[in-house]
Order: sequence, then C-alpha cells, then structure tokens
Amino acid sequence: MEKNPMWSRRDILGMGVGVLGAAGLAACGGGTESPKVQAEVPKDLLDAAVALKGSSMGMLSQKLYSTAANEALDSSIRKFAEATGTTIENSLVQADAGDVVAKIDAEVKGGVARDLAFMTDSRFVAQFQALGDLTDVSDVVTTLTARYGEPCAEAKNFCVFDGKWFAIPYHFIGIGSMLRKDWMQEKGITGKDVYTWEELRDLCMEISDPGKRRFGWGMTVNRSGDGNGMIEALINSYGGAIASNDGRKVTFDTPETVQAVTFLGDIYTNPKFKPMLPPGVDSWTDTSNNENWLAGVLGYTRNSFSIYADSKTKKNPVYDNTHVFSDCIGPATDKSLLLGQSQGFVVFKGAKNGDLAKLLAQYLVSAPALVGVAKEAPGLALPAWEKVWDADPFFTSGDPAFAMLRTMSQQPLPLPTKNGLSFPQKASAGQQAVVAAYVLTDMMQQVVQGAAPAPAVTAAHAKMVQIFKQQGLPQ
Repeated sequence: MEKNPMWSRRDILGMGVGVLGAAGLAACGGGTESPKVQAEVPKDLLDAAVALKGSSMGMLSQKLYSTAANEALDSSIRKFAEATGTTIENSLVQADAGDVVAKIDAEVKGGVARDLAFMTDSRFVAQFQALGDLTDVSDVVTTLTARYGEPCAEAKNFCVFDGKWFAIPYHFIGIGSMLRKDWMQEKGITGKDVYTWEELRDLCMEISDPGKRRFGWGMTVNRSGDGNGMIEALINSYGGAIASNDGRKVTFDTPETVQAVTFLGDIYTNPKFKPMLPPGVDSWTDTSNNENWLAGVLGYTRNSFSIYADSKTKKNPVYDNTHVFSDCIGPATDKSLLLGQSQGFVVFKGAKNGDLAKLLAQYLVSAPALVGVAKEAPGLALPAWEKVWDADPFFTSGDPAFAMLRTMSQQPLPLPTKNGLSFPQKASAGQQAVVAAYVLTDMMQQVVQGAAPAPAVTAAHAKMVQIFKQQGLPQ
C-alpha cells in the first residue's frame, strides 16, 4: 500500500477489502417521517444535543471479532442518532491490516478525518497523540467519572499525557490464557490460576497427542498481534522490556531478554517439543490460533476473549472445556503482569462536529448501549467504568470469567518486577511503533530459523533505537 494516501470519504466507503471496510450508514437523521424509538439515551445527553439536531458526523470503529457485536454497536449508534435527530456514519477499520496510524494521520492532516474513533489504547493512542492528531477530552472524562466512578486502571496510563486525557475509555477488553481442561483431566491434572512459563510448556507437552490431533502449544511467533503480545509478555515476566519505565529509552538488549528469547526459541527449535506444535504454526496469522482453538485441536492459547466469546455464543463444545487463567509468571515476577486493554474514544483534531462526537461517546460507554455489544462478544467488550459494571446483571453474572476480568480491570497499578521495571510503563509512541513494526516477531523468526538468541536480541535492539528516533525520542 502507499505510505500516506489521502482518503476521500467516497474512497473509504468504496473499499470492500483492505484496511477499511464500510459499515454503511449506521444511523439516519430525525426527520418528521423517522420512526419514534424509546431510545435509552440519558436526558442530559438529549438536552445537550438539542442544538445539534439536523447535524451529522463520521465515526470510525475498530472492527470487533464478532460480526454480531459490530451490528449491536451500529444498533446503539442508530438509537442515539434517531433520539437526537442527527445523522451518524460509522465505518469499520481493521487495525491489523495496513499502516493504520499513518493513514489516519494523513486524513487528519488533510482535514478529512472522521470526528470520532475508538482504538485500542495501549496500541495506538500514544502514537496519535505524539503526531498531534488528538484533542483534549478531559472534560468528558471528568463528567463520566462523576457519573460512573473510576475508569479501568490501565486506561489511566495509556490515555493520559501531561495530566490531560486524550482518549475516553470505552470498553475493557478481556485478555487471558486458555487451556483444555478436559485434556488435563484425562491426565489427572487440575487447573491452576497461575503457572510459570516452564510449567505451562511442560503441561502442553503432557496433554499433546498428535495422533488424536491434539497439539498443546497453540501460539505462533509469526507476524501477528497475538504473537507480539505473547513474546512481549514473556520477556517482561523475565525482567526485560522494550523501553525504560518512562517509555523514552530503548533498554531491550539485556541478559533477562536473552534468557526469555532463549527459552521461547527452544520451544520452536528443540525436537523434544515438536509433538506439541500444530502443523504450520510458524506461518500462522492473527486468526490461525482462533480457528484452531475453535476447531478443538489446541490445548493452550493466549488471546483476547474473542475466541472465548465465539465459543460461547456459537455453542461450541470447546467453551465448556475451557480453563481460563490470567497469564504466566517468570523469574522476575510473583504475579501475572496482565493488564488487559481498553478501547478508547478519540476526537480528532479538526473534527467538524466534535460536540456531537463527545455526546455519542458518553452514550456508548453506558450500560444500555454497551450491553448489546457485550452479549455478542462475552469477555471481549466489558465495562470500562466502575459503576457500569453494576448497572446490568449481565456484566456481573453473565459468565464465570467476568469476575476475573473485572478484578483485572480494577487492579492497583503499576505492577513491579523484581529488577525494577513497572507495568504498565509510561505510554510510549516508540514502544507502540516497535510493536506495530513486528520487530519482536521478526526477531523470534530469526531464532526459529537458526540465529543465536543473543545476536538476534542485539539486532532487534538496533531496529528499536531507529524506530524510537523516528518517533522523536532520541537515544
């Protein structure tokens, strides 16, 4: 793809594949022939929108794994538009396809960006903020805090810069590790809440049986968001990190990182572990572990709750045989460093209808608007705000895993390691750009292909330094 193409709205809506796919008109205006709906929109938002009746805005939504969840979001947007007499156009963005940040930055600089978007906070917000693409939304967060209590803990790190909020927490994204408890029970193994990475590796070997199409280790180190997440989590638990705690200096090349990369590389290169590796795992993409988990051939995988949600909503037998735990610990940690993520609403610089965008964001975080999405994506779309958790019984009792995810979303942060790191680290455009450039997965691919871990880590460190400099962070 071109590096920084300028997209017109017609171009965006005309794309059937690629980075953007059109969701069509999510809502229509409130003319006299519009049907009356009993929209569950708070009166204060309706009152605030009176002056905006007849206006329009554009929204960009990060595509959720569940089609039904995307449709539920459109339904909530439609309710808001019909209740306020406005027109809202919603389009989908596939965050893992193409150079999303560069493309949206070009739109903002060209004055053709949508008014509102939601993107994963730990992956994108710091990059957009560093590019000067976002407006301060502290006023909205202050209003929501008064109404709904505190937002999820990790958002306070990834959405705040110099004391100002540049993204509005929307919904919390459950992330976790999953094991086949029926395979474990056949071997007399009882599930635990916490494993070391070494324990997990050995467990995956024990429950593997290639003759029965049972492969214990369901993770790839090929270019993918899941591969990135697993590699970085493992390195962090060993006491390594891409950057210093302030997010400004690359600190990747350390003995702790080399130890972690050596351990992980051994899983993919040691013939001893071959029986637990699924065929073709070295070339998996982001959907591969989802598909294989749902097909019932994996014993372990680490993912957002998209696959858990899919197994539940589609009544896949894998759901009843899933043991969920938060993550693994390493030599530098006594507890999981898993923070989860949240989607955050951002209002772009130059928004044509920023006032309406802010009102819509306030509605979509509420229980009436969110619950439809949450039911179609259980665990993948949960409240980002304390009091929203208790505003609908689905959030408190809709699934046994929700209690763990609520604890994760509200846990005190940061989480320390034994060697002085703390997570989450300061939100860093450099770190996010490194992950987006797949430096971690490319490094692991070199190791899988025979490179020694230490020089592979050193080479990756050099690439990271270059990326940090490009992001305005001199080394």
